[in-house]
Amino acid sequence: MTKSEKVLRIGLAGAGVVGQGLLKFLAQRPDFAPAGATVVVTGVSARNRERQREVDLSDLVWFDDPVELAMSDSNDVFIELIGGSEGPARTAVEAALSLGKPVITANKALLAVHGHDLAVLAESTGAALLFEAAVMGGTPAVKMLREGLVGDDVSRVAGILNGTCNFILSEMEASELSFDVVLADAQARGFAEADPTTDIGGFDAGHKIALLGALAFGGAPDFSTAEIEGIDQVELLDIRLARQLGFRIKLIAQATREGRLASVRVNPALVPLSHPLAQAGGSLNALFIEGDRIGRIFLQGPGAGAGPTAAAVAADIADLLTGARRPVFQKPARLLARLSPADHAHRKTAAYIRLLVADKPGVIAAVTDALAKAGLSIDSFLQRSVQDTGLVPIVLTTQPALESSVDEAIEHIAALDVVIERPRMIRIAQI
Repeated sequence: MTKSEKVLRIGLAGAGVVGQGLLKFLAQRPDFAPAGATVVVTGVSARNRERQREVDLSDLVWFDDPVELAMSDSNDVFIELIGGSEGPARTAVEAALSLGKPVITANKALLAVHGHDLAVLAESTGAALLFEAAVMGGTPAVKMLREGLVGDDVSRVAGILNGTCNFILSEMEASELSFDVVLADAQARGFAEADPTTDIGGFDAGHKIALLGALAFGGAPDFSTAEIEGIDQVELLDIRLARQLGFRIKLIAQATREGRLASVRVNPALVPLSHPLAQAGGSLNALFIEGDRIGRIFLQGPGAGAGPTAAAVAADIADLLTGARRPVFQKPARLLARLSPADHAHRKTAAYIRLLVADKPGVIAAVTDALAKAGLSIDSFLQRSVQDTGLVPIVLTTQPALESSVDEAIEHIAALDVVIERPRMIRIAQI
């Protein structure tokens, strides 16, 4: 865009919650950007033209095919808010980049899976590819890593990156209701999708931490190496017992650099009640960034929603208008390397282990002996009152040990005759 041009024309693919939020914002503030230009939406594409929406699309040119919109001369910038790593979202983004047209996207799945290839394409044609809205909604995590911390060596990013899971876990604790009941309520209130697998399975948080890890460590995103565990196996009993032990269960996403190796993982974890991550309730997102020079930075804010995510898209539009240009990730695409995944067996963790055992003499000795064989030491121990069934729930936490040793201990305990069901293990966050 030259200095003489005063209008930036937008082609918008996706008119859901975020798309409508962006349309509302631009209708109210078309001259929001600091470069003095006016931003207008000239074309739109969405799955269902007849769907009832909170914004009027009748004055916009409708495109049934988002690829046609991406390639149209009627817009200067293509904004993709469709979602998904494949299908029309990927095809339309590739079409726009192939023409050298700037692309703004909130699609974390697309970037986590195909980010390197898209960066190569964008840089080959000189097109900008911006994605502030892909992680933490309106909380500027991407800009922090992509721009603000390029002078540091970031060693770890860790936090809560999925508002749906955080809401469910917070609500289970507050309401004393089971996972299934709270999930159904979240779906009824619009906090969870009809098919919640991407959220509760940990995949959404996995896409986001793969992106943040790539930005933090100067590598290419590679979702295939992420270790993913969701919250669907977290029971109300675990939440209650964790609280008695001084913890709160959160879905923690973290990426850790270990030389040329990187550990990228998502899993439920016990967080001490006094920790800032434990205090981020409801649908909030929160993130720690650790660097060699800065120490620790903590970000907290809304991770989704029409307003916050639209604000993030608007920030990318402003960057285009001011001419800010950076590599898609931390380095030019030709220099990006996929960091090799670290072997989890060599990492250390403290663990919460819940058992259901028969009420017989010698049970505690048998369990502690199984732990000792694997080289684990007990940090705390909680035994609930004997039930009428003759079964006793036991919870213990271990001191930090190799994850391979924790796995070995679980197998030893599971093999005991007095253990009624396979032990439940949840990591204790080391953050």
